Amino acid sequence: MAGEPQDDCLFCKIVAGQVPATIVRETKTTVAFRDINPQAPTHILVIPRAHHRDAAALAAADPALAADVLRETQAVADEEKLDSYRIVFNTGSGAGQTVWHAHAHVLGGRGLQWPPG
Repeated sequence: MAGEPQDDCLFCKIVAGQVPATIVRETKTTVAFRDINPQAPTHILVIPRAHHRDAAALAAADPALAADVLRETQAVADEEKLDSYRIVFNTGSGAGQTVWHAHAHVLGGRGLQWPPG
């Protein structure tokens, strides 16, 4: 069920404190932590505490929570002193999503060209 913690979800386990993570921010609705495989000098994931499969499911089920996640990406960027940064939501395996819990990647600390790669 959407919103409910999933026993097999890595990010639900991080939210519950069952799996360690380098947490940089926490709010009532979100958790932000450093990516274990950073793709930029700053690479932080912002996740909703509630489980939603991907960004599309999150936006459809709880637009206010999706806004909280997006608002926290700005707070993370401010704390990390990033003037420029990229926010990425991978949705679906073809887009590179590997953990099936909605999450925003905050990437910065170096030049980020478009298209990525």
